[in-house]
Amino acid sequence: MDKKELEMMLQRCSGFRRPRLSLEQYSTPAPLAAELLILAHLKGDIYAKTVFDLGCGTGRLGIGAALLGAKQVVCVDSDAEALSIAQKNAEKFALDNIEFILADVRDISGRAETVVQNPPFGVHVRGADRAFLEKALEIAPVVYSIHKRETREFIHRYVRALGGRVEEVVEKRFELPRSYDFHRKERKFINVDIYRIRRLGNG
Repeated sequence: MDKKELEMMLQRCSGFRRPRLSLEQYSTPAPLAAELLILAHLKGDIYAKTVFDLGCGTGRLGIGAALLGAKQVVCVDSDAEALSIAQKNAEKFALDNIEFILADVRDISGRAETVVQNPPFGVHVRGADRAFLEKALEIAPVVYSIHKRETREFIHRYVRALGGRVEEVVEKRFELPRSYDFHRKERKFINVDIYRIRRLGNG
């Protein structure tokens, strides 16, 4: 499956019905999700691997990993309504290698070979993205994560502090449609980075 085909399939996934600002709920755009997933797939980090999608929202990253042949995908989110949408999205593809867990990311245990995630940017809840990076590097040796470009220096520094290393950064734009009442434009674009991060050492 190439990137365009994956993107078209992920377009079929429904978004949030009532996004919660406190959780910074924005659906990962299909083109951005496909970009991250194909990068991970080409690096050998998806096919036949156990993949966790932390803060899965409506499920695009986890579903995409399942479509690309992951052995097992575990989608985690703390919002029951978001998880219900993600489950319904997965049903559209009759996937049998994906499960959904309702939990705070900090409470997750287990082991994955790869984590894919689009965590909160930490705009409305300062530091919200840190818990995702911490947990991702705890449970998996390889992490793909999306962050605002303006935080690049911090992300590099924080990953090093967690015992990891940024191995690749891909610059992209996050297309954000009008999601909340305070949004004045129908859509805006945010400069973001897709990171490939590796945990150093054993385990």
